[in-house]
Amino acid sequence: MKMNWGTGIVLAFIGFIGFIMYFIITMNVNDKYDHDLVTDDYYAEELTYQNDIEKLKNANNLSEKIIYEKSNSGIKIIFPKDLDHKKITGKVFLYRPSNKQLDFETAISLSGTYLLIPDNRLVDGRWNMKIDWQYNGKSYLFKAALNY
Repeated sequence: MKMNWGTGIVLAFIGFIGFIMYFIITMNVNDKYDHDLVTDDYYAEELTYQNDIEKLKNANNLSEKIIYEKSNSGIKIIFPKDLDHKKITGKVFLYRPSNKQLDFETAISLSGTYLLIPDNRLVDGRWNMKIDWQYNGKSYLFKAALNY
């Protein structure tokens, strides 16, 4: 069989289309390439984003900010010392961008000025932390990305 330009171009198109189809099927079938949104209810959360902006402004207006530090026992979240820790309520959300199954939420219940997220709940790598808390009827929000 004689090979000419027309045959070469057709074979190149067939090869290219075959490569693209292989790529599409692999990305749709293989769980390794499964990527989710940060939250399941993304659009509903987008509607409440203005409330988050107000909470962030409230947190920035505090004289002392929330700080966190990594320790051998976990992540220690330290609330402002000038606030009465018994009146602080809310939730801490920790979510893992690379693995949705590791996400978790913890209620804030303080016996001192800090909250400890135990080491056994955390896996090494990147975490996004969101602390949505209230004090004397005023809402605050703290966000941070950390590597554990």
